[in-house]
Amino acid sequence: MSNIKLVAIDLDDTILRDDLTISRRTQAVLKRVRNMGIAVTLATGRMFPSARPYAEMLGFDIPLITYQGALVKNALSGEVVYHRPLSPEVARRVIAFGREKKVQVNFYLNDRLYVERITPQGEHYASLAGVPFDRVSDLEELLVQGAPMKLLMIEKEPVIDSYFTELREILDAERLEAHLTKSKPLYLEVSHPDATKGVALRKLAGWMKVKREDVMAFGDSFNDLEMLEFAGIGVAVANARPEVRRRARYVTSSNNDDGVAEALEKLVLS
Repeated sequence: MSNIKLVAIDLDDTILRDDLTISRRTQAVLKRVRNMGIAVTLATGRMFPSARPYAEMLGFDIPLITYQGALVKNALSGEVVYHRPLSPEVARRVIAFGREKKVQVNFYLNDRLYVERITPQGEHYASLAGVPFDRVSDLEELLVQGAPMKLLMIEKEPVIDSYFTELREILDAERLEAHLTKSKPLYLEVSHPDATKGVALRKLAGWMKVKREDVMAFGDSFNDLEMLEFAGIGVAVANARPEVRRRARYVTSSNNDDGVAEALEKLVLS
């Protein structure tokens, strides 16, 4: 395990405890890992502005994987390594689907978050991410400014699961390519087919000239699967979804029990 040169860590429910903080133990372990010359970054579905404060606090000076992999950008220099926004055609279809279902659709453009409607679940999302909503009357009108990084729908889990299946069938029938995943039980995310954490981590590793087998990744949910499978060492926290734990190479303690720190101590620092 001593050959690890790049570590990518999911934020929510992985390195972040339930109170959205990173423990002192984990911060200390990350510092030791970086002092060994190992690069450490964040890989999150969050917006870049939502992830940047954590990167700045931890002193990470390499590009961050944000928006589910649609944007890989350095938090300090602003250098962009990878950028894959959603196609306008898919965006229009998903917006229409959201209107039909009367569900909140988050539209991410130029590091701002736009919505047509706000639900209680959406208000909880805003408090979690620490990013305010910009409410507009028509999301499609924003497409003249550019394609969104991704779209996200928020509803109760059984409803979101049904939307996942229905929207997948619609997009396939209309020959529109998109990547669909769930980042949390209530969140259905739609992005470019090449905007996944796995693709983004591969691009970042190539940019850093790091071999796949020298990469370690941590995650907990479905949107982490491609990243865990790309990495030479894919680690799931104990609170990860069962499907994620089964497909990880190693399972560590939960996010509330310093699982990231524990795995780094055992697999890298030892």
